[in-house]
Amino acid sequence: MSVSTGHGPLGESVVYPDSYRPDVLFAIARQSGRDALDAQFTFYGADVWTAYEISWLDLKGKPQVACGKFVIAASSDSIVESKSFKLYLNSFNQHRLESKAELEALLISDLSACTGCRVAVQLFTPDEWHALSINGEPLGRCLDGLDVAPQQYHPSAELLRCDDTQKASEQLYSHLLRSRCPVTSQPDWASIIIDYSGPKIDEKALLLYLISFREHDDFHEHCVERIFHDLSQHCRPDSLTVSARYLRRGGLDINPWRSSDPSLILPNHRLLRQ
Repeated sequence: MSVSTGHGPLGESVVYPDSYRPDVLFAIARQSGRDALDAQFTFYGADVWTAYEISWLDLKGKPQVACGKFVIAASSDSIVESKSFKLYLNSFNQHRLESKAELEALLISDLSACTGCRVAVQLFTPDEWHALSINGEPLGRCLDGLDVAPQQYHPSAELLRCDDTQKASEQLYSHLLRSRCPVTSQPDWASIIIDYSGPKIDEKALLLYLISFREHDDFHEHCVERIFHDLSQHCRPDSLTVSARYLRRGGLDINPWRSSDPSLILPNHRLLRQ
């Protein structure tokens, strides 16, 4: 396993391993993204990964397939670089295992060592795929129909506005979030959900702010933490939860969420576009 503030195999030409290789996992320190925010802020949450291309062999050599759910606490030391995660999962393709439970145990051990915290893992075989059903649209109000004229395509917290004379408790969302991979510049598409109570957030200003990530180069997890940080600093909500549902790339999607509520456990609701 590699640990670094660099980017590992992302953007590099690599050979896919044909045998079990936990050493290909590449950790990126979370603190590198948080240092860029130049502020101290408290949040809770997790990164929920879904893997759709998991396969291994049983002891007789017959292929098995599954989808997987991985929950990595936001308090972990590191995130997993996504391409290394894909390489790692693919290294099981010709690996013989006695059972799904044996694979889950290996995944928990290797990913926990990589991130510095215990990672929760759940595999779903085809007869269990109904548990991964699609939930359609988020709850709350969609901002995407608002009439705005964006001029800024790099994040600017100064775009945010709120009305201290009004109080609100609401959930707002947009499907227009796009950021870019900081290494390859490939687009990362997501739906973003803001659940808050406190001074009423100006909806047009919020939409312009979310659109401003369109040419921003950063990892999914760091983008969500930046949005949480900026809303916390500029709008001073009494409570705040920010969650993003990113589209899959390479058979993996990443769904980070951050909240001011230490007791919150956010349901993993897949959206239609996922």
